[in-house]
Amino acid sequence: MKKSPRTSLLRFVGLVALALLSLQLYFALRIGLMTIVDPASTSFQRSEIWRLLSDQHSVGWSQRWVDDSQISSNLKRAVIASEDAGFAEHNGVDWDALEKAWERNQKAQTRTEAINARVEARAPRKLEAKVIGGSTITQQLAKNLFLSSERHLLRKAQEFVLTFMLEAMLDKRRILEIYLNSVEWGEGIFGAEAAAQHYFHTSAAQLTPMAAARLAVMLPAPKRFEKRPDSPYLLSRAATVAARMGAVELP
Repeated sequence: MKKSPRTSLLRFVGLVALALLSLQLYFALRIGLMTIVDPASTSFQRSEIWRLLSDQHSVGWSQRWVDDSQISSNLKRAVIASEDAGFAEHNGVDWDALEKAWERNQKAQTRTEAINARVEARAPRKLEAKVIGGSTITQQLAKNLFLSSERHLLRKAQEFVLTFMLEAMLDKRRILEIYLNSVEWGEGIFGAEAAAQHYFHTSAAQLTPMAAARLAVMLPAPKRFEKRPDSPYLLSRAATVAARMGAVELP
């Protein structure tokens, strides 16, 4: 008996739903294991390894996991002050920051379109608006652990789901510990210990407030700041972060 188009469609939808549910269960199991097992690598790190191999045919890589107790409180406070001031209070998503980022991006897009309209006849290459993010530390960790760097609606939706899973299954201290051990601080430099050794020739446990602030300021664009770690902008921004660190509440 030939199946009707409606039956085929329902079966297809059911298979897609089952696949999505299976994927979420897989992610949940991976996150659950992180309560007791340190992640060996992240999706972002693996993509960087492939990029380095294809570009250079060799990999300069530096990373060493250190426990939460071996990471200076200065660095924890600096990263929270710089990246996510409400980290200790929010549920993984800072909705106010997202709304403000959306408004800034819309204004930037409008300005860019106006500029392109004025110079279109003279400049065949169009400008692109810089995208400003409102991601929390938990959202950044979710993306780095499991997702690609592509920007589209489905990836963002999955990021939100993973963020809420991380917040539900791990405490804030553990989330921050994993983040600080896996985040990028330069070409092939991952984690607080590798960054402290590379830039300041010391351990993550011994970072001073100003050194910690400088590392925190590098996080939005580590490969760019790696080339000029003593730039006036970075030092000025680090001084601002250092001044805020005293008010930061650690989880």
